[in-house]
Amino acid sequence: MRYLAALAALTLPFAPAIAAEGDAAVEPKPAALVADGVPAVPAELTAATRPYMEYRGAAFVGWNPADKSMLIATRFGNTTQLHRVARPMAAREQLTFEAEPVAHGGWSPSSGDMMLVQKDVGGSEFYQIYAMKDGRLRLLTDGKSRNSLDAWSKDGSLVAFTSTRRNGRDNDIYVMNPRDPASTRLAAQVDSNGWSVAGFAPDKSWALATRSASIEKTDLFRLDLASGKMTPIGDHKKKIAFEGVSFAPDGTIWATSDAGSDVLRLGTLDPKTGAFTPRGPAETWDVEAFDISPDGRFIAYAINEAGVSRLRVLDVASGAARTVDALPAGVIGHLEIAPWGAIGIGFTSARSAADAYSVDPETLAVTRWTQSETGGLDAARNIEPELVTIKSFDGLEMSGFLYRPDPAKFPGKRPLIMHVHGGPESQWRPEYLGSTNYIVNELGVAYFYPNVRGSTGYGKRFVGLDNGPFKREDSVKDMGVFLDALAKDPGLDATRFGLTGRSYGGYMCYAAATHFADKLRANLCVVAISNFVTFLENTQEYRRDLRRVEYGDERDPAQRAKLMEISPLTRVADIKKPLFVVTGANDPRVPASEAEQVVAAVRKNGGTAWHLVATNEGHQWGKKENVDYTFWASLLFWKQYLLN
Repeated sequence: MRYLAALAALTLPFAPAIAAEGDAAVEPKPAALVADGVPAVPAELTAATRPYMEYRGAAFVGWNPADKSMLIATRFGNTTQLHRVARPMAAREQLTFEAEPVAHGGWSPSSGDMMLVQKDVGGSEFYQIYAMKDGRLRLLTDGKSRNSLDAWSKDGSLVAFTSTRRNGRDNDIYVMNPRDPASTRLAAQVDSNGWSVAGFAPDKSWALATRSASIEKTDLFRLDLASGKMTPIGDHKKKIAFEGVSFAPDGTIWATSDAGSDVLRLGTLDPKTGAFTPRGPAETWDVEAFDISPDGRFIAYAINEAGVSRLRVLDVASGAARTVDALPAGVIGHLEIAPWGAIGIGFTSARSAADAYSVDPETLAVTRWTQSETGGLDAARNIEPELVTIKSFDGLEMSGFLYRPDPAKFPGKRPLIMHVHGGPESQWRPEYLGSTNYIVNELGVAYFYPNVRGSTGYGKRFVGLDNGPFKREDSVKDMGVFLDALAKDPGLDATRFGLTGRSYGGYMCYAAATHFADKLRANLCVVAISNFVTFLENTQEYRRDLRRVEYGDERDPAQRAKLMEISPLTRVADIKKPLFVVTGANDPRVPASEAEQVVAAVRKNGGTAWHLVATNEGHQWGKKENVDYTFWASLLFWKQYLLN
């Protein structure tokens, strides 16, 4: 699914203790954070920002067929956990109580007699699968390898999952009865990664397996569960993407695919020939998510219209679709139809934190199930973004979302921070900004979220325009064009522009620091790639081949030379402005060494480089105390180098 999950894990903690540094009170630094060259956070700063830190989000996870309750993920302590909501706007009843985040799980279909969850330790992403009962987790996998829970059979008797347990690299497919872990068996041994199981056929004789070679190419297979034989479905020589593949009750396979199109369309798949037939109204934007009603009569699906989600209900028999108009401009997260027909969705917008809703498929009425706290602030006063459209250096049209401070409160030209997304196959959308609202609402800083080439949501041609080392810097040029266009905006101060990003966006952050030092005051780069060659050599083996498809193959001499040429570390001498680097020590995707080498190089050249390391986090940070302190440290950085 191509949406940005808007799971906010923030709520009201106990009042923090105050430490003293000299004569000034400072915020105690979490024990797991190592602050190298980062000044202490004044207590007065944490007090000023406190309401903006105490928002919460509720991500819709699924339904319980036994009692018709909703399963959500939210946070009341330091980490996100699973909760039960018995009815709309009822109290959130916590079900899991782990020190590590638990946000992925679900009840068994049909009976709802057991729950399975997926959890890692310290952000390592070496997930294990557990059965949850009475607030306790019982381990079902080996406790060592990386496991991904994929699909339940419709009767809830079997689950399929992938695991690297055999050799630490390949995503072999396993099947088990979760009520009897000893039943676990290897269903298919594979020699690559990117594998998953989309679902079981209604008679459970076979399963639909998928291998994602890239975001542009998905290969489908019929996996015979008795013999383990894999039979290709369709022509795997073609570059076709499939997403959200699912069985209807009668065995019909539905999917979203860009076969014969530049966008993902909803349709049916012939399991013998692989032919894809579009169904329902012709959409000009990606169909980003869908689910089939248990009786097969209707399908709920969401389209991504220039970043805004639109929910439709398709009548399978007639092919007619109706649009749910009661939702404001925002983003739909997980979508799942309950056994009794209610459509469950997660939803967020600029003026609403992530929350869970249901939609009546007959009347299209929307019912809110949760209303997450926003620290006492009126979220309706948050700024709605405006869509900014430009033409890049080669005439390619692209856009981004600009959040401007209130001009009545902050007259004149305003400083700006540009935030580049990661992925790179991702997309900025008009979502709730969380603590970033403090920067816009209280500091008067404009925030801009660009969708450069390579972003999802604009068709398969657009998403492939940055692939490989020889096209990679075209997306860097896009950043420069956006900066030039924003510099001409009469409401913005071009002498006070900063840039940030995480993961691939962190690479873009480093790249901007080398290419656009004359346009930027400072750069804040999070879990960022500094050298493509060392990144590809050191990222976890189970994901390395997939990253080579996107960035290039460092084993090929010509590609290796180009990867070195475009790596920010190669041009580190061009970084002239202050740099703030944030790292997760357990990051399996972008190893901590990527940060260490650029920080050392910048400092060796006499430059300024703050470095903050979380020893108990990975690529995606899940502990509120770490997230909060990092935000406060970033405010110090922006105040010192952007606003002064």
